[in-house]
Amino acid sequence: MGSGKRSLTTAAMVVACACAVLSAPGVAYASPTPAPTRTPTPTPTPTTSPGGKDLEAIRKKLDALYHDAAVATDAYNAAEEQAKQQSAEIVDLARVIVKGQDKLDELKDRAGAAARAQYRGGGLPPEMRLWLSDNPQQYLDGAGRVLQGEHATKGLLAEMSRTQQDLKQYAKDASAQWQKLEANRQAKATAQKEIKKQIAAAEKLESQLEKQEKERLAKLEEEAAYKAQTAWLSSGVLAEISGKASEQGKKAVKFATDQIGKPYEWGAEGPGSYDCSGLTSQAWSAAGHGIPRTSQEQWRQLPHVDVKDMRPGDLIIYFDDASHVAMYIGDGAIVHAPRPGRTVTIAGAGSMPILGVVRPDA
Repeated sequence: MGSGKRSLTTAAMVVACACAVLSAPGVAYASPTPAPTRTPTPTPTPTTSPGGKDLEAIRKKLDALYHDAAVATDAYNAAEEQAKQQSAEIVDLARVIVKGQDKLDELKDRAGAAARAQYRGGGLPPEMRLWLSDNPQQYLDGAGRVLQGEHATKGLLAEMSRTQQDLKQYAKDASAQWQKLEANRQAKATAQKEIKKQIAAAEKLESQLEKQEKERLAKLEEEAAYKAQTAWLSSGVLAEISGKASEQGKKAVKFATDQIGKPYEWGAEGPGSYDCSGLTSQAWSAAGHGIPRTSQEQWRQLPHVDVKDMRPGDLIIYFDDASHVAMYIGDGAIVHAPRPGRTVTIAGAGSMPILGVVRPDA
């Protein structure tokens, strides 16, 4: 997969080669090789520490805290994207308003010049000007031009009125966009506080563990992921999945797997770090196909496909609230950015609760 042209059927080899890495305590959602029958069942790890701490309860609490942080991260990313869009719209409206004001100034100048010209030639009643004229035809021609000038002046006044109305509407639109921008800035700040709060709580909980307890906790995480992946594979789903990656899908997979080892960072889109949807959106952008920034919008906007029909490059959305996303790379495996404190890694596709699958290049 490193060359971008190698067949994705080698994904199984990649997963197998990564097993040593995945079993390390610092990797979240570690998974067995895709075929559970070839992987020995790990020896169950004690769920309590010598000090009497309920490590399984701590594992579940950490999962909940990091899940809440992921939800807040999605809210932060959504607010950030909307704020960018609204800022751009405000700039565009400001340009239109400037152009409209220039147009209005020009129309006022033209209308003023027309009014002055009419005043200079319109001091006497029309019948008096006809009686005093030496050349009635010349007068009639002049009268026609005066009428045309009056019509033109009326047209200028009407255009001035429309331009003024347009400017008022543009100003109103800009004000509305500004209010939305401020609301999204506040939403972003609120989400940022929530992210920091949840991560701080998780880090505090982990800091209270002894080294041995942390090692046992990591083993419990591995076993939970192993159990979920094994159950998913035991359903026979892998035998039904036979889709081949598209050319864009291959490029997206190559980009995502090239990021393995880079740290998770909420709100990050690379190149040095990523959050879950930052990785998937940048991978598909590198493949030449832009997709929404957040996992929830990827789930909402992209075409859905059945799990049995998925192919490498498709995105698997996790949890009922679509708060996590990973990229399927084939042979029952995914590449994803798991959570704070972890790095971009390969894991089992069934190691977390699957909500559904979306296909960016459907």
